Amino acid sequence: MHQSFATLVTLALHFVATLATINTSGDLTISAAVVSPDGYNRTASLAGGSVVGELITATTGDTLEINVVNDLDNDDMLKTTTIHWHGIFQTNTTWADGVAFVSQCPVASGDSFLYSFPTTGQAGTFWYHSHLSTQYCDGVRGPLIIYDDDDPHASLYDVDNETTVLSLFDWYHSFAETLTLPTPDSSLLNGEGIYYEDGTGSLSVVTVESGTRYRFRLINMACDSNFVFQIQDHNMTVIEVDGVNVEAYTVDEIQIFAGQRYSFVLTADQAVDNYWILFDPDVGTTGFDLNINSAILRYNGANETNPAAATVTSTNALVETSIVPLDPGVPGTATAGGVDDAINLAVAFTSDFTFTVNGVEYVPPTVPVLLQILSGAEDVSSLLPNGSIYYLPKDSSIELSVPAGVAGGPHPLHLHGHNFDVVRSAGSDTYNYDNPVRRDVVSLGAAGDNVTIRWTTDNPGPWILHCHIDWHLALGFSIVFAEDDGDWNSTITPSTAWDDLCPIYDDLDSSEL
Repeated sequence: MHQSFATLVTLALHFVATLATINTSGDLTISAAVVSPDGYNRTASLAGGSVVGELITATTGDTLEINVVNDLDNDDMLKTTTIHWHGIFQTNTTWADGVAFVSQCPVASGDSFLYSFPTTGQAGTFWYHSHLSTQYCDGVRGPLIIYDDDDPHASLYDVDNETTVLSLFDWYHSFAETLTLPTPDSSLLNGEGIYYEDGTGSLSVVTVESGTRYRFRLINMACDSNFVFQIQDHNMTVIEVDGVNVEAYTVDEIQIFAGQRYSFVLTADQAVDNYWILFDPDVGTTGFDLNINSAILRYNGANETNPAAATVTSTNALVETSIVPLDPGVPGTATAGGVDDAINLAVAFTSDFTFTVNGVEYVPPTVPVLLQILSGAEDVSSLLPNGSIYYLPKDSSIELSVPAGVAGGPHPLHLHGHNFDVVRSAGSDTYNYDNPVRRDVVSLGAAGDNVTIRWTTDNPGPWILHCHIDWHLALGFSIVFAEDDGDWNSTITPSTAWDDLCPIYDDLDSSEL
């Protein structure tokens, strides 16, 4: 039954501020609970007990020590788990990258595992999520913010705290293990949204003070959707992209793909009132009927009502090729293929409903790639999964080109262990070797695009490259780079608890997985 939404709005400022926060170290408990973020009840797997997982914060240079406690016990969902720290380089701590069967075995129900890793040299907006099958689509995810005491953009904003983190994602009413290529049931901002079928749910409210400048940190934690994000009558000045500081760039619309993050400064310079926050997805129920895909920006002193109906248009949408990092520098020479190692990937979607990369479907091995090397594998060619491991030599410039057009796109491609320079972006046929955007998730675009990225192999370890539409990763859209494998044994020293993960996991029966 459809209903008025004026009575359903809640104060997201209060909602976010009351969420538990881990500062640098603590327990992150993964457990099952019944939730209804869009008015529909379902059991979900949660990080810290909430739909938006527990906020984790640190200051650059801190060592994070997060003890993941696995209390999962629901037979309809996976009971084992891992946590990946999205965007963290994990230099010399590849064992803490959290990718099931690449860098570790999963953590069994009733067990715990301490992830310990430095944040040296990194600051910005990150997030964490399960990296076991499609488990994070059941809810295991949350924001991770690393503050910088020497932020070069600090003079541009007044407020940057837990109330300015915007967690955006799609939501599903069915258990992830029952789904293959599903359609989202709703879209949520800070854990709230409207379910279109019956109009239930609530609108998230973000509260601002007139005249104040806010650094909002927008994170797309979706399993599939990319969103076109707008705030009625307000501009957004982008200052950070995927943990990389960029030249201030003012826009009125941001398309954000799964896994991507943007920090933008919003100045509360409009009349004291309520304004729509809109996040139109590319899949599921699109548009804003019944106030779906919407939230509210509310000025202190405004009435607690929905904004008036309005059409929000864009005249200055973000363009990826217009983003310039503060510290540019592209490896290699300013010519196509002007690197030590140029790699082309061809992605296909097969009649068996699987994705292949250069003709091979990625199937996770039973023994993690890292463990294979640490246990004595002497040659990358012997590593499993066969055909999905690519060797990268030490201290080399790498260029990777990926033509678009495969079904299910645009595909957001994510590389672990590195940022990369996007020398050719989707929607462009121009190569920029001077100052292209640097990030860790890039859209491959549409048919005719050939996105090209570059990075330097300065971080030994097995690093997965995959589509961040989680359903596509589960269907094989991935490869693993074995980077400088000769140094793994001398640079990567896992904890004793890491050594114990695989024996414990291997002893589980199928009902315990």
